[in-house]
Amino acid sequence: MALDQSSRYSDLSLKEEDLIAGGQHILCAYKMKPASGYGFLEVASHFAAESSTGTNVEVCTTDDFTKGVDALVYHIDEATEEMRIAYPIDLFDRNMIDGRMMLVSFLTLTIGNNQGMGDCEYAKMYDFFMPPRAIQLFDGPAKDISDLWRMLGRPVVDGGYIAGTIIKPKLGLRPEPFAEAAYQFWLGGDFIKNDEPQGNQVFCPAKKVYPLVYDAMKRAMDETGEAKLFSANITADDHAEMIARGEFILDAFGPDADKVAFLVDGYVGGPGMVTTARRYFPGQYLHYHRAGHGAVTSPSSKRGYTAYVLAKMSRLQGASGIHVGTMGYGKMEGSKDDRNIAYIIERDEYQGPAYNQKWYGMKPTTPIISGGMNALRLPGFFENLGHGNVINTAGGGSYGHIDSPAAGATSLRQAYECWKAGADPIEWAKEHKEFARAFESFPHDADAIFPGWREKLGVHK
Repeated sequence: MALDQSSRYSDLSLKEEDLIAGGQHILCAYKMKPASGYGFLEVASHFAAESSTGTNVEVCTTDDFTKGVDALVYHIDEATEEMRIAYPIDLFDRNMIDGRMMLVSFLTLTIGNNQGMGDCEYAKMYDFFMPPRAIQLFDGPAKDISDLWRMLGRPVVDGGYIAGTIIKPKLGLRPEPFAEAAYQFWLGGDFIKNDEPQGNQVFCPAKKVYPLVYDAMKRAMDETGEAKLFSANITADDHAEMIARGEFILDAFGPDADKVAFLVDGYVGGPGMVTTARRYFPGQYLHYHRAGHGAVTSPSSKRGYTAYVLAKMSRLQGASGIHVGTMGYGKMEGSKDDRNIAYIIERDEYQGPAYNQKWYGMKPTTPIISGGMNALRLPGFFENLGHGNVINTAGGGSYGHIDSPAAGATSLRQAYECWKAGADPIEWAKEHKEFARAFESFPHDADAIFPGWREKLGVHK
């Protein structure tokens, strides 16, 4: 039986509003279930102890100062599995070079050894609160969507939908077909990203493909008279390798290097990778791909943290944009209520599931919408979210269009304009060819979303 530490590591008389007003604590809200035979407060207190200054036995090295930085359980509700813990801000590790906070330390304490405790069946963080001092000490984004809108010649407020794609197939293209695929999309769209495993494969080496992609970008810009954007994957185990990739890519794009974003696989690579990209390349838009996150964030998982928490952490770290799923409109797990994941990263203040978070002017992180989207799914998606200030990367939705990738890209733009105009999509299709052809390109979606579309559009097959 573990040592009962509830007397030291809990104080249920503490009021949340007082902790928030005091500004000296980071607060975390979890759903927790004790293992059979253990009491709720007892396990919650052990969790707080393991997350901060405690151990399983009384030790002779604890002094009064140490007790002053204990994490404290301040709220529990056994019926709803609610556990909230206040962590003194001084508990968290700080940089030697500049005194700033690091996400690694936040995760080490709040999602650390406590995830493996034998007396805890599960505990999953679903929200956290950062006081003003912590917001000051995290990097936050260097670039945001307004920088992309500016390059695209749009207003820097409410500049609207950025039509993007992912080069498909995700692996297996050699440099020339890869660059040709980019060129074909850019004739109609704005933004192309590497898929998350694309980097420097032996059949598609970075040093060969990126100059070809830049040539495709230049030709597309010449033909359309519009700026084009590319998000290049610099993910690697080694920070030196990431920097080498980034510097080569910037050199390859030369006078248009400002139009390059850097993609990092921030979940599998971890906070160190995100911060390396953020700090070494502050002039580039930092694109956080969250490949693998479902291992802990899935609603079927009872441990770890939620997708909401992951997105909120990405803004602290300095991600310019992060994938947020498709809120039930695409192929990935999710629901319409997932729009809160977008709201917490794009607004300056948002009431989350547990805490109201103010960002005090920290730049926003763009919601990036990806995973089985096409022009037919977009109007409903925008209606649910309430705006279109997102990047949407539609792979199949572009390259699966019956006419061409450029027509696919145009159909995405037309879907946004349709929603923005408040128009009926079937009527809109009659006046917008590429959007109309999306119905024939994705007939299963068309049947599900717009029953009777064939008769209304005069398509007979």
